Amino acid sequence: MGVEEQIKDIEDELARTQYNKATQGHVGRLKAKLARLKEASGKKSGGAGLGYAVKKTGDATVILVGFPSVGKSTLLNQLTNADSKVAAYEFTTLTVVPGVLEFRGARIQTLDIPGIIEAAAAGKGRGKEVLSVIRNADLLIVLVAGETYQKQRDIIERELYAGGFRLNARPPDIRIARKSEGGIRVEKTKRVTLGAEAVREVLREFRILNGEILIREDVSIDQLVDCLAGNRIYLPALFIVNKADLLGDRKLPKDYVRISALRGQGIEHLKTLIWDRLLFKRIYLKKPGKEPDLEEPLIMRGPCTIRLVVKKFNFRFAFARIWGPSARFPGQKVGIDHSLQDTDIVEIHD
Repeated sequence: MGVEEQIKDIEDELARTQYNKATQGHVGRLKAKLARLKEASGKKSGGAGLGYAVKKTGDATVILVGFPSVGKSTLLNQLTNADSKVAAYEFTTLTVVPGVLEFRGARIQTLDIPGIIEAAAAGKGRGKEVLSVIRNADLLIVLVAGETYQKQRDIIERELYAGGFRLNARPPDIRIARKSEGGIRVEKTKRVTLGAEAVREVLREFRILNGEILIREDVSIDQLVDCLAGNRIYLPALFIVNKADLLGDRKLPKDYVRISALRGQGIEHLKTLIWDRLLFKRIYLKKPGKEPDLEEPLIMRGPCTIRLVVKKFNFRFAFARIWGPSARFPGQKVGIDHSLQDTDIVEIHD
């Protein structure tokens, strides 16, 4: 029996099996085996193919994801200096079109990729090649449009999930230490609904017969499988409804953002949301006795300390003085592990 037939048999058995405490181990073993077979199938078929390679540039990479003809090209043109071809028919974009969003001193590479369609994760419409580009993203903009916006989102999320992407999620807090003997020991620091024997079944399917696993939060079988697979991509995402003016006053779920790319409505708000979701910070550097350089900030992402600034420029360090939101008073003297905030001014002393 080939890999594809085995995958279908397992999927059919999972659909027939009612999940409960008694079937946890069986379901866990099936899902673990399914994950391994799908990975093997992807490698056999060449995995994510060639043809859409794009070199990362700038301070971060944002990728526009959506069905054909939802307005990705129009949105790219509104956000950046790109000139992506726009037409009112499907599959206008046949390659990756890059642009640069310049906002608050940051240069954000923004990519318009070919439209995702149903069964993309299985390779339909060169879907595996399209999904391969998404692996380089720091943020996804999932663009939907029209009356069927929720159905479009459901299909896109399903295809991305099948391709190994986990949107607006983080890796489960699980630690695994392999050993040469002693069987599998399961430790939990919190109440976990997943039984210890189910955990062992999943680990055995991944060829882990001896070791210790520490689970620090309540996790599902799928999360445990994701952890063991080791190739999942966790990405922040924004869900955008384009052509929202055609929906009138209809109220949308709170995690959607309304825009009209063609009319330019909501674009500035979207730029701010992109900045916030990328966790950008502008850090202004100042030489002792000089005025700070407020024209070209240092763009940092995520939690930022003085140590990261020193490391980036290989500065010698004795102490620093700071001005701005993180300072208790102007010119505060701080150490190397001081946490910085957006628009802080930093003066390094060696």
